[in-house]
Amino acid sequence: MFRYLPFLLVLALWIYAFIDCLNTPEEQVRGLPKVVWVIIILLFGEVLVGPIAWLVAGKHRVAPAGGSTPSEWHRSTAAQWVAPDDNPEFLKSLKEENKKDEALLKDWEADLRRREEELRRRERGEEPKGD
Repeated sequence: MFRYLPFLLVLALWIYAFIDCLNTPEEQVRGLPKVVWVIIILLFGEVLVGPIAWLVAGKHRVAPAGGSTPSEWHRSTAAQWVAPDDNPEFLKSLKEENKKDEALLKDWEADLRRREEELRRRERGEEPKGD
C-alpha cells in the first residue's frame, strides 16, 4: 500500500494543477498563455515540474481583502438567516399565493359546474343556452 503512496500524491498534484489551470480565468494567468500552461502541466506532470511551476509562477494569487481568511470572516459575521416559519415576508407570500390558488380553484369549479350543466342539458335533449 505504502509503495503506491508517492505515485498517488504525484497524480493528485498533477490533477489538481491541471484542473486549477483550466478553471483559472485568463486574466489571472501570469507569464504564459493558458494553453501553454496546460501543455506544460500535462507534459511535465510526472516529474512534478509542470504542476509545481503552475502553482508557484502560473497563477496570480490575491490575498483576501482586509487580510482576513474566510474562517475569520465567518466568525466575526453574525448569522442573518431566518427560518421560513419566522420570516414574515415568506409567510405573507404564502398567504398571497394561497389566495391566488383559491381564486383559480373557484374558477375551475365554476367551469366544471357549467360544463356539467351543459352535458345534462344535452342528455335531456334541451338546446344549450348561448353564453
